Amino acid sequence: MCTENYDPCYPDQLVVDRYLPVWAKLPVFAAKPAFIWADDDAASTLPSKAWRATSSAPYASSHTALTYSQLDSAVESMARNLLGTLRRGDAVLVLASPGLRLVKLLFACQRAGLTAKAGSLLTAVPVIPPDPARFGPAHAHLLRAVSQTRPSVAIADARYIDAVTRTAAAAAAGGESGRLAAMLRSLRWLAVGELERERGSGGPGSAVGYVGCGQDDKKRCTYLIHPSWVTAGSAAHNVRAARKAYDLCPGSVVVSWLPQYHDCGLMFLLLTVVAGATCVLAAPGAFVRRPQLWLELVTEFRATCTPVPSFALPLVLRRGRSAAHGRRPLELGSLRNLILINDPIYKSRVDEFVQAFGRDGLRATSISPSYGLAENCTFVSTAWRGACSDDDLPSYMRLLPSARLSPPPPPPPSSGDVWPEIEIAVVDEETGEPVEDGVEGEVWVSSPSNASGYLGHPSASREVFCARGAERYLYVVGRSADVIALDEGGRLRRVHAHYVETAAFGSAPDRLRGGCVAAFTTSSSTPRSLSQTDVAVVAELQKGGVGDHRELCDRIREAVLREEGVRVGLVVLVDGGQMPKTTSGKLRRGAMREMLLAGKLRVVFQARYDDGDGSVAGVRGNEGEAMAEASAAGWLAGEGGETDMSTAFGSASRRLRLQSFL
Repeated sequence: MCTENYDPCYPDQLVVDRYLPVWAKLPVFAAKPAFIWADDDAASTLPSKAWRATSSAPYASSHTALTYSQLDSAVESMARNLLGTLRRGDAVLVLASPGLRLVKLLFACQRAGLTAKAGSLLTAVPVIPPDPARFGPAHAHLLRAVSQTRPSVAIADARYIDAVTRTAAAAAAGGESGRLAAMLRSLRWLAVGELERERGSGGPGSAVGYVGCGQDDKKRCTYLIHPSWVTAGSAAHNVRAARKAYDLCPGSVVVSWLPQYHDCGLMFLLLTVVAGATCVLAAPGAFVRRPQLWLELVTEFRATCTPVPSFALPLVLRRGRSAAHGRRPLELGSLRNLILINDPIYKSRVDEFVQAFGRDGLRATSISPSYGLAENCTFVSTAWRGACSDDDLPSYMRLLPSARLSPPPPPPPSSGDVWPEIEIAVVDEETGEPVEDGVEGEVWVSSPSNASGYLGHPSASREVFCARGAERYLYVVGRSADVIALDEGGRLRRVHAHYVETAAFGSAPDRLRGGCVAAFTTSSSTPRSLSQTDVAVVAELQKGGVGDHRELCDRIREAVLREEGVRVGLVVLVDGGQMPKTTSGKLRRGAMREMLLAGKLRVVFQARYDDGDGSVAGVRGNEGEAMAEASAAGWLAGEGGETDMSTAFGSASRRLRLQSFL
C-alpha cells in the first residue's frame, strides 16, 4: 500500500464524506480497515506477531474490523433510511453505544444531510447514553443537550430504547428527572438496527452539523457547558489542518480510546477518513480499568499516532506498570505523534513518562503538546516539530508549549500543501488588545474551523464568536530605507521622507513638478550624529517656469520647517525629467542621492543653509565657480572640508559637471 502523502493527486474536499466514497472505490483501500474495535479481553491475549495496516494482515478473532468499502456501503444504506424517516429541519439525538455502529451512524448522519436539498438542516447530537435506571450527572448533561438542541428524533439500540421508554413512563412529574422524562417521551425513537437494514431511498434533508462539548463559561455558571454548532465544512477544514500539522497519511495508524461523543474523539474519527488511515478504537472505560491496554494496542498495531489527555501519562505510570507484570514487552518505537490534548501539560510529567518508557522505544520527539477548543471544532495548534527535530521543547512556568507561533517553512511548490489558516492571538481580557510576549491573556482563534455558535444561546454566541477588540487599522507610513533619522539633543527622531517632500511641494505647487521632489540625508554618518542641516531636498522645476529661484528655495525650507519641524540644509532645483523612479513610479531616493553627490544633475539653482535661518550660499548657473566648489566640498565632506574634490566626485573630469551643478 502506498503511504506517500496524497495531496498532489487528491485535492482537499469541502466535507469529510467526500473522501469516503473515493477511498472505498480504490482497490488498495477497499479491503483496508478504516476502523478496528478492540476489546479489553482481546488485548490481554494478543498474538505476538505485530499487525500491519495492509489488506492482507491477519486479525485476532476478538477484534472487529470495518473496511473502507464496508463503511461506505453501510453509511450509504443508513443515510437513505434516515432520509426516509426524518423531516427537514430535524435535529437527531444520537444515543448509540460506543463502537463501530456509532461510527457508521455518525458518518451516515453527515451523508444524509449532504444528500438532501438546500435550505433545511440535519444536526447530529452525539451524547453518551446514561443509565436509564439511575438519574445522575450523565442525565443532567443529556437534559442540557436536549433543552438546547430540541431534537425531534433519537437514535439508540433497541434494548436501550425499551429501557428508556419504561423509565420515562414511570418517572414522576416535576424536577429535572421529570423534565427529562417528558422530553424523551416526546421524541420519535429509531433503532440503529432498523437503520442498518436495506430499504428504499427517502426524501429530502440538508447540510449537517455536529454538536460537541464547549468550554466552561465562568461568566454564567461554573460547569455549564454549551454545545457548539459545527458545520460539516468547518469540521472538514479542522481535520485537514490537523492532518497536515501531524503529518498523517494513508500509512498512519491511530489508536484512540477517547469517547466518541467527545469533540476530540469525534474529530479523530473524521481525521482517520480524511487521511485514509486506520484507527483502532477502544472504550474509555477499558482504559480506566486497565491503563496498560492503551500501550498494548499501540504495540500490537504499530500505531504511529495516539491522542490522549495529559492526565493519562501519570495514570499509566501509577497503575500500568504494576499491572503489566508477566505480559509481553511493549514496542513503542512506531509512535511519531503522542498527542497530548488538554491543558495543563506539565513538563515534569512528560519527562517522567518518556524516561519510563524510553526503554520500550518511546522517543521524546513523538511528544506533541497540543491545544484544542470545541469552539474551533477541536484542533487549534500543536508544538510538535516533526520527528526530524532533536531539540527539546522549551518550558514556561513548568508547562510545555501547545503551539509554535512562528510560521512553518513553506512547503515545496509541488506538494499542493497550504498551511491551514488558523490565526491565534493572545489579548487582554478586558480591552481585547494584544498583549506583549510574557504577559498572560485570553486566547482568541480565527479560522474557517470556527463553530457557528452555541445552540440555544444567541447572546453567548455573539459575545464569543463575534468577539473583537477596538477597531484597529494598519497605516503604511513609508519604507524603512527612506527614513531620515536625526539626532535632536541626544534623542533620535525618525522622519519619513515623503512628509518633507509633501511640505516642500506644497510651498510652490505652481512651480514644482508633482511627484518629483526627493528628500534624503547626504551624510554617511550614523543617525546619532546627523544634524538637521544634513537633510537635502531636490526638486524638479516645471517646464518654462519663471521666478526667483532663491526665493523659491527659501519658501521650500520654511514650509518644511513649519510643517515638519525639520531644518533643511540644502535645496537643489533641477531641470525636469531627471528624478529616478521605479517601474511603479516610486521615487528612488538613494539613486537621487548618488546622482547629487556625483554631480550628475542638471542643476538650475542650489542654496545651502547653516544651522540658523539664513542661507550661506546661493549660486546660479556658472557664477562663483570657486565659491561654489568650496561650498559644496565643505558641505559634502563635513566641516573640515579636507576631502579632495576628485575623490568626492569620482575624478577630476567631474569638475566641469560640478561647475554646472553649482
